Amino acid sequence: MKVAVIQFPGSNCDLDTLHVLNDIMKIRADLVWHRCEDLSGYDGVVLPGGFSYGDRLRGGIIAAHSPIMREVKRMAKDGYPVLGICNGFQILVEAGLLSGALLRNSSLKFVCKWVNLSVVSLRSIFTNDLKRYSLLKMPIAHNEGRYFIEEGDLKELYDMDQIVLKYVDGDGRATDEANPNGSMDNIAGICNTEGNVLGLMPHPERASERILSPFGSDDGRSIFTSMIEYMRRR
Repeated sequence: MKVAVIQFPGSNCDLDTLHVLNDIMKIRADLVWHRCEDLSGYDGVVLPGGFSYGDRLRGGIIAAHSPIMREVKRMAKDGYPVLGICNGFQILVEAGLLSGALLRNSSLKFVCKWVNLSVVSLRSIFTNDLKRYSLLKMPIAHNEGRYFIEEGDLKELYDMDQIVLKYVDGDGRATDEANPNGSMDNIAGICNTEGNVLGLMPHPERASERILSPFGSDDGRSIFTSMIEYMRRR
């Protein structure tokens, strides 16, 4: 198995993601420059966090038109796992692979903190080895993470079980106080209708080693574990 970690100008979580895949999850992962036009031979793709192109215009919009995205779209269509983390989520939305939009945080400030997440859907291949409503703890670090979608499309997300993760409190309740950025319905991550494309604002790669967490959390590993199990079964 081999995973491509896409590097855009301004990516800053690419090496973190590469480390987790290679050294923690023990699968082969390569950095692939965004101008590459061929991902044949790869079994999955990760669009890492960061600030591609300095978030000029808006987060993810320029990167969404990079040459590599034609291959990312092909892999998504062919059923390969495609994971977008933070800025990667923004890129997937801007590229039309996921619905909705990611707006400025309601506070109009950059937010960096650990949050609680509830796994509200197992439809995604990145969560189908977890238990529904299990709680995960991961950090966020973003300025444009407020998920928004029109009401009619939100209903469709619910109907198709595409809302994968929500911001919750320690008891698993999706309260206003637990929502760090004003995201509609506390949404932290969604998938496509097929379940092989996931975008989430929290950083699983920063919660994959207990030593890095003030809470001793390595909950982020579960996202990668589920992805790897899918690739093995595929």
